[in-house]
Amino acid sequence: MEAPLHPDFPLDPPAPISVPSAYWVGPRHLAGYDGRLYDAVADTLAGLGWTSLTIVRGRQEPDEAPEDRQVLRSTVLHISPDTLRWAQWVLPDEPFHLGSLPIAWQVSARTDPSSPLAQWSAYFTPDVPGEVLADFLAALDARNQPAVPLGGPELVLDAVTAHGWLRNIDRPDGRVMDPTFTSHIRLGEVPPLIQDADPLALVAEADEAVLAGWQAWAEPVFGAGYLWAASFGASVPHDLVAAFADSLSSSAPVLRRVLPESTRDRLLRAPAG
Repeated sequence: MEAPLHPDFPLDPPAPISVPSAYWVGPRHLAGYDGRLYDAVADTLAGLGWTSLTIVRGRQEPDEAPEDRQVLRSTVLHISPDTLRWAQWVLPDEPFHLGSLPIAWQVSARTDPSSPLAQWSAYFTPDVPGEVLADFLAALDARNQPAVPLGGPELVLDAVTAHGWLRNIDRPDGRVMDPTFTSHIRLGEVPPLIQDADPLALVAEADEAVLAGWQAWAEPVFGAGYLWAASFGASVPHDLVAAFADSLSSSAPVLRRVLPESTRDRLLRAPAG
């Protein structure tokens, strides 16, 4: 009789790993996005009729077959039908960082389709809730002139305070936070490398006033790193930032299968289905 090689292990096959349960969770600004931010945004843009182009950059040695080429970078560019706005998935393209987190999506708009330069750009890291970025893009798509200013900073502040967020006592005209003080939206100096067509955003001297842009971030534990971050160039219209802020601060629950480790204990959740 032949003895098993590994008597300490059962002969029966292991039970299949169960699929994680789905939950409706809130608040959405702490919910992350299941590691599916590309899919969420790409599906939204496809539904809006935007065209997608894959940009591949690599290296090919002499006499090397095309299938053996070494792909170094690969990104996806989505362009609106009027070509005035576009969104680029830059995470595989070795992006720069925002709040020590890599940029995942860069969204831009211009006034003239004949110009290759963007009038403004906005940047989003991987765990920005997909619903929020989708709402921002839907508002951008609905605008006839995506780079023309409309309204002032109060649009952003009113959008979040209507959902119970609080104005900063020291900066009530330019800074708000959620009631637990974990997520913030601020109007102020933008970080380095944030692109904007207005040259004053890039050439201001140290003692000169700089153009202000909106920044948003979630920091579940102070000093322990950010869950996500977003940065809007100084020329991004306030009404578009307000659409982002309104969705971010919404009390409507969102569907999740994977919860961020840093906010798992802060989220209210109910089984879905």
